[in-house]
Amino acid sequence: MAMNVLAVHRDTVGTEQAAGNSLAYSVGVLCWLLSAGVYIAAKWVSTEMPPWALCFWRVLIAFAILMPIVRRHFGDMVALMWARPLELLLIGGVGLAICQGMIFVGLEHADATTAGIIIALIPIITMILARLMLAEPMGRWQVIGSILAFLGIVVIIIKGSPAALMRLDFNPGELWIVAGAFCFSLYTVLLRRAKFDMNRLALLVLLLGAAVLTALPFYLFELFSDERSTLNGSGLIALAYVAIPGGAVMYYLFNRSIEALGAARAGVLLYIQTIFIAVLAYLILGEQLQRYHLEGAALIIAGLLLIILLKPKIKAEAATA
Repeated sequence: MAMNVLAVHRDTVGTEQAAGNSLAYSVGVLCWLLSAGVYIAAKWVSTEMPPWALCFWRVLIAFAILMPIVRRHFGDMVALMWARPLELLLIGGVGLAICQGMIFVGLEHADATTAGIIIALIPIITMILARLMLAEPMGRWQVIGSILAFLGIVVIIIKGSPAALMRLDFNPGELWIVAGAFCFSLYTVLLRRAKFDMNRLALLVLLLGAAVLTALPFYLFELFSDERSTLNGSGLIALAYVAIPGGAVMYYLFNRSIEALGAARAGVLLYIQTIFIAVLAYLILGEQLQRYHLEGAALIIAGLLLIILLKPKIKAEAATA
């Protein structure tokens, strides 16, 4: 009888855990679907709204929406602002302002499908920067995987034509997006190194505030250069989307997915974003997958598999020491 009760208890606990994991993964997937929509919206209004205006208003509105949610942590937030203001400004500015601004600049010239594939490089760039800045282990297969992924990006940028490489005939938009991916990877590593001891969502709000301050000069420069937004129906819809569902809601859901799944498992879901961007770009923007997209994506996926599946042995040896 007791064994039956224990068995029922185990089954109940297992069912609850499975349901909890399913919900957590659903939250993570929804987060990256909303994030994918940002690329579509930015590309959709790229001829009507300057990139830094879109970036500035996105982080400002997301900051304003999330601020009341973390009011219980205001004391800790103020203390951290006084203690480490330059770190907060640097990390938030690089990761949540300059990164986004560069991607939005890139989307003026590149298609959203290409941007989505390039963004899949972020975990690889992060791993390389973590090796250089944090001395984290990087094995032989990680090096090979990184080289494969880099070749994949080269294939996409030259559109599968070696002659374009010889002529240095590149799409500047794609180079801007690569730079944006680098900035987000740098943000991830700097955030890891900083080890801020604070509630995750409250820290995000502080970093969004730093992003607002960083994006403001770029936005003002656009205004002084007479690059003004055309806030017609399309512009307002795009701005509302990138700031609320694709901004505040997406940031909040990502925070919840990390709490439920852990940073590693939640981060892996980033790759789903590339698929969402390609599908939405086809349905909404009419973009088509080209052969060079598939060839480059294949190299990137191969590199990612080597990096994820063949971990460096250094970690295992350290664990048993």
